[in-house]
Amino acid sequence: MLELVEIRRQFQNGDDVVVALNGVSLSINQNEFVAIMGSSGSGKSTLMNVLGCLDTPDAGEYFLDGENIALLDDDTLSSIRNQKIGFIFQTFHLLPKLSALDNILLPLRYAHGADEHALARADKLIERVGLSHRKRHRPFEMSGGQRQRVAIARALINQPSVILADEPTGNLDSKTSVEIMQLLTELHQQGQTIVMVTHEDDIAAYAQRTVRMKDGNVQHV
Repeated sequence: MLELVEIRRQFQNGDDVVVALNGVSLSINQNEFVAIMGSSGSGKSTLMNVLGCLDTPDAGEYFLDGENIALLDDDTLSSIRNQKIGFIFQTFHLLPKLSALDNILLPLRYAHGADEHALARADKLIERVGLSHRKRHRPFEMSGGQRQRVAIARALINQPSVILADEPTGNLDSKTSVEIMQLLTELHQQGQTIVMVTHEDDIAAYAQRTVRMKDGNVQHV
């Protein structure tokens, strides 16, 4: 489903050139759950940005569902991010003035509006993450774990090909982290492809496979 071929990405930092990705090749199959690990500066965040079509590599090819991302214009990339990729962030990225239900519906509103079918799907998703009793609450009225559950439901609303989770338990206590990882495991068991960045071994252990990065290279697949 996801295939990177000799991906290179570098950044200018004053007079220095920082090589973030140094010829990374990686394949991720449909319905895999993959954890990406590495120390700060290893390239894992840049890799996640490339996978999420948030950053464009300087060289190499990236195929998503068989489509060569390098050949697409900005509007098409925006559409792919909205429809094929679900994002889960460490800091939740919920809009504070919107209810849980309206936050879940946001990707649909950006795509083609939220009709009755969309509302029904959002209701099912908020029930799926165990928050039916909180759907009218705003983020400040919910715990960190509840906000992350809303973010997971939002990532699922467009029925994406893949979920990209960037440190999804980074702002949560250990008990809540386990609950969130159990939820992601259930989604994977139901057929969802998940790629997760984490620096915690116990969180990575939930994945089927761990990819370790160092100095912009894949060390272990």
